[in-house]
Amino acid sequence: MATLFTKIIKGEIPSYKIAENEFCYAFLDIYPLQKGHTLVVPKTEVDQFFELDDHMIKELMSFSKQVAKGIKKAFSCHRIGSAIIGFDVPHAHVHLIPINKTSDMNFANEKLQLTTDEFEQIAAQIRKNL
Repeated sequence: MATLFTKIIKGEIPSYKIAENEFCYAFLDIYPLQKGHTLVVPKTEVDQFFELDDHMIKELMSFSKQVAKGIKKAFSCHRIGSAIIGFDVPHAHVHLIPINKTSDMNFANEKLQLTTDEFEQIAAQIRKNL
């Protein structure tokens, strides 16, 4: 059975797409910790990050680096935090989050409530800076 992320990649579920290439797809997290919180997923459906083959890990991290640079340019932040956790969806993914302090990346924090227009503006702002 296809994961939620596979359905997003295939366009069966809408997303606020940031970028994609042959191997990876990046889109805004709809339950963001910070504006610009982006998920980067491999198009290959694999549950856990370290189950990916070495080539795919390289592709995913290289693509994540490109997306992170776009996020950093789009938002005033000290750095882009990254996390690989993987409990919510059984599909390997990387969280990229603009942060100014460690607590900005605490997944226990309340998630932002953004409108469709805000998500669309954020996605456009990141895409413009890729």
